[in-house]
Amino acid sequence: MNDLSKKYYKIKEVSEIVGVPQTTLRFWEKEFDEIQPRRSEHNQRYFTPEDIETIRIIKFLIKDKGMKIGSVKEYLKHNKKNISRRLEIVDKLTRVREDLRGMLHSLNLRAKVLGIESEDK
Repeated sequence: MNDLSKKYYKIKEVSEIVGVPQTTLRFWEKEFDEIQPRRSEHNQRYFTPEDIETIRIIKFLIKDKGMKIGSVKEYLKHNKKNISRRLEIVDKLTRVREDLRGMLHSLNLRAKVLGIESEDK
């Protein structure tokens, strides 16, 4: 998860952090009672880090797991803590995979410089 050090985030920031269009965030806000950003007097949305975590969970369940909105609503009622831990593990494993890919790329470049044939292309 990104370092969410601010108290509130605007919808554009949340969209960039989570990787979901702003229109999707607005739709999910209407669909899920768990997402309730604060509103300014000019109706600007302000999301908390907790809101963002909930949105990340919803995105994971819908986009990655292929669940329907109704199923996600039920799942959140009964398993939010469990899915939050699972999502944290998936994020860590994704970072490890990206680190390993970077190392492999570096090793392949080094092998090329040394004139060694790489087995993994």
